[in-house]
Amino acid sequence: MTVPQPPEPIPGARLLFSLDPSVSHLNHGSFGAVPIGVQRAQQRLRDEMEANPLRFFTQGLVDRITHTRRHLAAFLGADPDGTALVGNATAGAAVVLQSLGLHPGDEVLTTDHGYGAVAFSVERECRRTGAVSRTLPVPLAATDEEVVEIIRAGLRPGRTRLLIVDQITSPTARLFPTAAIVGVAREHGVPVLVDAAHAPGMLPITVASIGADFWVGNLHKWAYAPRGTAALVVAEPWRERIQPLVVSWEQDTGFPTRVEWQATLDYTPWLAAPAGLFTLRSLGLDRVRAHNAALAAYGQRVVGDALGVPPADLPAPGGPTVAMRLIPLPSGIATTIDAATALRTRIADQLAAEVSVSGWNGRGWLRLCGQVYNTPDEYDRLAARLPALLARG
Repeated sequence: MTVPQPPEPIPGARLLFSLDPSVSHLNHGSFGAVPIGVQRAQQRLRDEMEANPLRFFTQGLVDRITHTRRHLAAFLGADPDGTALVGNATAGAAVVLQSLGLHPGDEVLTTDHGYGAVAFSVERECRRTGAVSRTLPVPLAATDEEVVEIIRAGLRPGRTRLLIVDQITSPTARLFPTAAIVGVAREHGVPVLVDAAHAPGMLPITVASIGADFWVGNLHKWAYAPRGTAALVVAEPWRERIQPLVVSWEQDTGFPTRVEWQATLDYTPWLAAPAGLFTLRSLGLDRVRAHNAALAAYGQRVVGDALGVPPADLPAPGGPTVAMRLIPLPSGIATTIDAATALRTRIADQLAAEVSVSGWNGRGWLRLCGQVYNTPDEYDRLAARLPALLARG
């Protein structure tokens, strides 16, 4: 089989970013990259804040946050009155978990594709309340129908108080059929939290159509917002039960303001987030999404070929629309968190390439992303040099 052709570059897109040109930035999914225009919009807000902090924080800031929230909620296809801005998806998940009122004997159900920090939050809340956590193994190659049936069989009505599923998984780049999963959970009376950290900007989503009780997604990855910008969307029956992690002066105003307002928090990332959406729309939403997904597929294939991975063994659990791809590493390499971190650092230091490396289900995996600032030759260079680095151990 031939290597897929890379997409045509989007003219001028690379110049929109201040990334170090001596490094191949192939891991957009971890921390994103903020366009220069968005950086400048945020800096103007910082300048305004520092010119007169008292005026900035006390005269109209809540209204400005509300206006921004409505703009971002419209982009997500979410109810603005049920949407709160938070720092990141992990923070949003923590808000949900501590608002549930778990008790001894209750259960929080997750899959083995979940994000590690969210798993830590689940474990902490279960220790605090006496609830238990349970993890469902889901094969990487499972079909959507099989995923739904695995989850259906794993639900324990009356005991399972929350199901957490990822829209796009971080360690495995898996796209889960979230709407179908929510439907099955609803049949059994189980609330669902969708961790959609990677979805905003990458996928054409309408949060309301998913129907989840809780949905949280980052805008500082694929939607070009400054870091620290995420949205927590809560279904109407739950809103009055949602409590912030820290109580502040807007507590009595209810959701979502009570969650958003933390007094001296730096709100400039949120207020500058619409500039990120403007950049994305200026480049063309569909064009960017198609480019990024195709480039990730190209990178997966050339690096996989270099490592001797047959095309049939290159997983694409996210399908053609996901701009992250996995490559299995040789047996015994990067199977633990420490080993994966060490290998990622070696690749960064010796090959000048930023990638994601993780150990999942006893196997090491390399995750590559595609973004408008990337070029095919960056993946070609990684493919040419990575086998020798791995051979050196």
